[in-house]
Amino acid sequence: METGGAASAYGASLAGGQFDFWAFIKQPQTILRLLSWLFAIVVFGTITGEGFVNPIHSFVPKCMFNENGTACQYAVGVGVLGFLACVAFLVIDAYFPHISNANERKHIVIADMAFSGLWAGLWFVCFCVLAHQWSLTPHPEHLPVSAARAAIAFSFFSIFSWGLLVFFALRRFLLGVSNLGQNYEDSAPPMYPSTTPERFQQAPFTINPEPQEESGYEPPAPVF
Repeated sequence: METGGAASAYGASLAGGQFDFWAFIKQPQTILRLLSWLFAIVVFGTITGEGFVNPIHSFVPKCMFNENGTACQYAVGVGVLGFLACVAFLVIDAYFPHISNANERKHIVIADMAFSGLWAGLWFVCFCVLAHQWSLTPHPEHLPVSAARAAIAFSFFSIFSWGLLVFFALRRFLLGVSNLGQNYEDSAPPMYPSTTPERFQQAPFTINPEPQEESGYEPPAPVF
């Protein structure tokens, strides 16, 4: 979760804080993931539900996008995988503040940035393919036009939702790099002092030793 002036690493507070559900839901990154999740459902849901129709000359269901089965399969595949990825990253985002290792946080942010960029590109290809195949479809008035337009439109919307996720992941990565050397220390096992006694310990050196008390004994005089 985003923090204000508190110590943080990669856009989230240090490990040990309590999970705030409402603050998590209000985050722009969470909202974008939920939108991307919803857009993916619309795309693969409309195609699997209404995208395959029986043409007049055949009893075998064909893809409504110019009878191009590859176009429908591609859109469904991108939608299903994007849906699963949104769920996975939502779980990771919720657990992210409890990760104490800075390197693990960095790897998660980099993976988020790379995957979001890849999926924004795949959605762009999906939009181009569906729009082009729909323009080539003969007699579209006999097909579920609303379902086809919904799949094309939400493929287009997904480009921007995943693209914005790339932006927020990049901002989190840059924020983590700037804060890492200031107020966050990577969790490492503490260094304990050695319990092995030293082999030699020099006695303290006294410059002016105290004179010993005088006694009644006198050494005998030397004999020559």
